[in-house]
Amino acid sequence: MLQATEILNASILVVDDQEANVMLLEQMLRNAGYSRISSTMDPQAVRGLHQEHRYDLILLDLQMPEMDGFEVMEGLRDIEAGSYLPVLVITAQPGHKLRALQAGAKDFVSKPFDLVEVKTRIHNMLEVRLLYQKLNEYSKSLELMVDERTAELRASEARFQRFTELSSDWYWEQDAHGNLTRFSGPVAEMLGIGSAEEPQRWNADERAMLDAKIAAREPFLDFIYSRSNPDGSMQYLQVSGEPMFDNGSRFIGYRGIGLDVSERLRLRPA
Repeated sequence: MLQATEILNASILVVDDQEANVMLLEQMLRNAGYSRISSTMDPQAVRGLHQEHRYDLILLDLQMPEMDGFEVMEGLRDIEAGSYLPVLVITAQPGHKLRALQAGAKDFVSKPFDLVEVKTRIHNMLEVRLLYQKLNEYSKSLELMVDERTAELRASEARFQRFTELSSDWYWEQDAHGNLTRFSGPVAEMLGIGSAEEPQRWNADERAMLDAKIAAREPFLDFIYSRSNPDGSMQYLQVSGEPMFDNGSRFIGYRGIGLDVSERLRLRPA
């Protein structure tokens, strides 16, 4: 919610070619408590003034010589493209009201002035304008937070990836169907992927235990299984893995790390 002081501290520009109207509106605004009031009787100066000061509200007379209020709004739309055009038009012509709204004005007041109506419409427009600005600032802040968080997650993922590469021989991820989707290191070579002879070389009982854990969506830590090499030696692989789930708790695969521990086990005392 907005504080009353925020509205009264809003910047307002009065645009009218009649000095009496300018003085009347300025006095009315000051009596209502507004403190940041500017004015001009030159419609051609409005675009430059708004580009420099970005007023929260422009009270714009439509009937002016040389350049009318519709032409002024045309120039302002270039500055506020895709944004909120903070114009409250002043007109003595009832037929101009709809055209003014179609041109981008957010509201209108009629001449001769009803000061109570004018003050009410000004207050309401400023409230909407300032809330719009707050929403826009919040959206930008949220977008920045998302970008920063995304960068942090990417950096964290990179550190995790580097750590796993340093602490293991390979890292892998697989989808819910068991297909490798991401890996580092010689995964295919160490696991024998792509060789028709590989299944016969694995220890069937150990592989069955590992497959059962995966089927049950269980994590496993330092699980060791073995296979025989063509030269008759044994190869021992140590793997750790965990299931992965999406935000809807749906299983989407496994990820883990692995080590070839053959040398360590061969050197271990009997």
